[in-house]
Amino acid sequence: MVQVEHAGKERMILRGRLLSFHRRPEDLSDTASYLYEDDGGLLIEGGRITACGAFAAIRAEAPDNAEIIDHRPHLILPGLIDTHLHFPQMQVIGSYAANLLEWLNTYTFVEEQRFSDPAHGARIAVSFFDEMIRQGTTTAVAYCSVHRASADAYFAEAERRNMLMLGGKVMMDRNAPDALTDTPQTSYDDTKAVIAAWHGKGRNHVVISPRFAITSTPEQMEMAAALAREFPDLHIQTHLSENLAEIEFACSLYPKAKDYTDIYAHYGLLRENMLLGHAIHLSERERDAISETGAVAVHCPTSNLFLGSGLFPLKELERRDGPVRIAVATDIGGGTSYSMLKTMDEAYKIQQLRGERLTPLESFFHMTRGNAEALGLADRIGTLEPGTDADIVVLDARATPAMALKMEAASTLAEELFLLQTLGDDRAIAETYVAGRPAKSAI
Repeated sequence: MVQVEHAGKERMILRGRLLSFHRRPEDLSDTASYLYEDDGGLLIEGGRITACGAFAAIRAEAPDNAEIIDHRPHLILPGLIDTHLHFPQMQVIGSYAANLLEWLNTYTFVEEQRFSDPAHGARIAVSFFDEMIRQGTTTAVAYCSVHRASADAYFAEAERRNMLMLGGKVMMDRNAPDALTDTPQTSYDDTKAVIAAWHGKGRNHVVISPRFAITSTPEQMEMAAALAREFPDLHIQTHLSENLAEIEFACSLYPKAKDYTDIYAHYGLLRENMLLGHAIHLSERERDAISETGAVAVHCPTSNLFLGSGLFPLKELERRDGPVRIAVATDIGGGTSYSMLKTMDEAYKIQQLRGERLTPLESFFHMTRGNAEALGLADRIGTLEPGTDADIVVLDARATPAMALKMEAASTLAEELFLLQTLGDDRAIAETYVAGRPAKSAI
């Protein structure tokens, strides 16, 4: 296991082609939506970006002792961000099942019971963070298991690597094996203990995490509501309307609710920093409620296809009169790839099936600034703007023979990005920097 030191006072200039978004691109001609420097320089000091622009100008203004690291001809972007995945499900990925509920009961709930053992959680945490780094993902939002020990393992490894990570101990007190349930009171107590131990320690952010309405009693939802009131700045994450059978089951458990979304609204959980995993099958009333509160619908394309859950209406939600905020995510282990590149490749295909277009510029916006904005963290991550944390990914569009051959025919930035999205994977990640330190080459 490689020990990764935290950022110090080092100064370096990364040289390469820089790409960072100012806002969501309207179309391929919207060059004002992003910064692109063909020969760019990124000055990093003490783990933060202090200057960004043309290399010649950055070099002229930089301290004489700044080390120059030349990544040409590669692209340098903000580190990729994954807004919904499950830390305990690394050994669940690729498990055969007909649908969500069968998959949960047959594989997931069995595997998650193993995380009562701190040693198992610590072992998987090393593999989990190694995989994030290999894929160029520098920030993720994860569900741990119901066990406090799993959250301790997750956050301890995040702190060791100085990564900006979000996560939470799952709250779950029914419709799961006895060995995988807590109680309303213990879920509250354990979550508060995790907050006290880890929130703000290093770059950690603790998330209030009721798994979903099916696995929480009204009494536990009240405890989640209490936590939300006590910690208004903390994110909340849960699942919503992933599967039609799930929707029917959830609504049967909360018969007074107008619909599935209203269950969360009733407990005061539907708010700007709430992340709603999947949110595929929403009525217009639900879309309005989510839009009005500013909550975020998290699109998990590889998972939605793998489990046959449905085709997320991304473009439809974005262009409605009351638009819904959107994030994108891998959803490991229902998702089938740790790569945000592969995730957006499947997102593109889903929109194709819906008769919509998702440009490569939009895809890379979603993976970077878009997800950072969805988390309310665009002042820290998701861009190459001065003052932000130096979490960075370097992409090689010629990483494989097939990619190199295709690149001979690529003449625009958009074509290169689309190639990376379509054929790219962890081999296209030339380097990942965490707070200014090279991390992939250190694994």
